[in-house]
Amino acid sequence: MNLRMMELIAPPDTAKEARKILEDENIVGIWTDDYEDDCAVLRILLDFDLTESITDTLSDKFEDVDGFRILIFDVEATVPQPDPEEAEGAEQDEAQGPGRVSREELYADVTDGSELTPVYLAMVVLSTLVAGVGLIMDDVATIIGAMVIAPLLAPNVSQALASTLGDLELGWRSLKANAAGLFASLSVAFLMGLIFTVDPGSEQLITRTMVNLKHIIIALAAGSAGVLAFTRGVPATIVGVMVAVALLPPLVAVGLLLGAGYMQLAIGAGILTFTNLICINLAGIATFLVQGVRPREWMEEKKAKKAYRIAIGIWLSLLILFGFIIWYWGQFDVQSMLPSG
Repeated sequence: MNLRMMELIAPPDTAKEARKILEDENIVGIWTDDYEDDCAVLRILLDFDLTESITDTLSDKFEDVDGFRILIFDVEATVPQPDPEEAEGAEQDEAQGPGRVSREELYADVTDGSELTPVYLAMVVLSTLVAGVGLIMDDVATIIGAMVIAPLLAPNVSQALASTLGDLELGWRSLKANAAGLFASLSVAFLMGLIFTVDPGSEQLITRTMVNLKHIIIALAAGSAGVLAFTRGVPATIVGVMVAVALLPPLVAVGLLLGAGYMQLAIGAGILTFTNLICINLAGIATFLVQGVRPREWMEEKKAKKAYRIAIGIWLSLLILFGFIIWYWGQFDVQSMLPSG
């Protein structure tokens, strides 16, 4: 079982009432501590799948109570293990849960990655340097190493979450982090193209100047997998590599080719980069919606519905536009753009 420990901090009367409410829930265990006359702590051990529904129930009932607060902790292990009856009850109740981590946990995890920090920019620069060297050397292993470093997953997932929840503040922060990361990577790659000799005919570069259906499938799968990594509460590092596959190498290829003076090839790599960016965000929003990620309040849900419809409309329109661009670009022979000799 994937367990969570929820702590409700509130006045004693509120804690007692909350305990009565939770008696009918299929939770693993519940304990109450009275620390002071005006403060009690209710500890609830439960399956992660029930965290959101119970949080919503308690928040709807007690959010106006002075001193009310809920804390949620990941449980690494519990001794003794839940007995078979408890586990069976939790499994039966999974149909009532969303099949993912709670909205609050998801929001906390995602927003951490949406911050524009010096460490984030440093990781982008380092991954760009490694990817640039890999592309220049035509070395697949080095390019894969750069994608392990690249911190491009979180800003795109947080952008998709902001569109799903209609959170303009999160959306703006995510957009700034994403744009800054992309610009920093492009700038470093451009300088590398000026300094080093770039062979535009190398396999790793030339394959990133063309766009086809396979690239779109990869980008859609990357966006969906990135969101699932967060909503299921699993480590996102490996999935981050998948997102980096769709973004980092083609973006670095744009900078290298621009710096080396191969404008037409750089345009092809740029088309691939923006097409992948569109697909990642579109798939991210769709996956959040399928997973049932919604705001808790009715008014917020109404605003969110409008926001994600607008976002999906914009991304789909851009994808259609780039589809025509891809078709037009496909009329050219990439090999003819390579320097003779």
